[in-house]
Amino acid sequence: QVQLVESGGGLVQAGGSLRLSCAASGLTLSRYAVGWFRQAPGKERGFVGGISRGIGSTYYADSVKGRFTISRDNAKNTVYLQMNSLKPEDTAVYYCAAAYLTPDGSNWHDIGKYDYWGQGTQVTVSS
Repeated sequence: QVQLVESGGGLVQAGGSLRLSCAASGLTLSRYAVGWFRQAPGKERGFVGGISRGIGSTYYADSVKGRFTISRDNAKNTVYLQMNSLKPEDTAVYYCAAAYLTPDGSNWHDIGKYDYWGQGTQVTVSS
């Protein structure tokens, strides 16, 4: 059974940092592209960033570019989302998702391109 489990969320002050983890079981995460998404109350789930399989190219939404970094630890079957300089508008539930076929261009944003999803972890940034 495939599972993606996010962890590392919490409450942090504006300007602070958090590192989210997406740990996989039942699949080899290095063989999948992984996307991070977030959903704030009353809003649609939106793309944050992603990392391709293989060489691990990364892609980010403009709103987080320069502040967030995605990386892999293949030995731990885990993908990370390092979030720095957090803002109150980053408050949301954060989800990781795995896609066997690496999305191309704007397809990274397409929720339907992902095969597996985690349950989400709450990130709250106070002002």
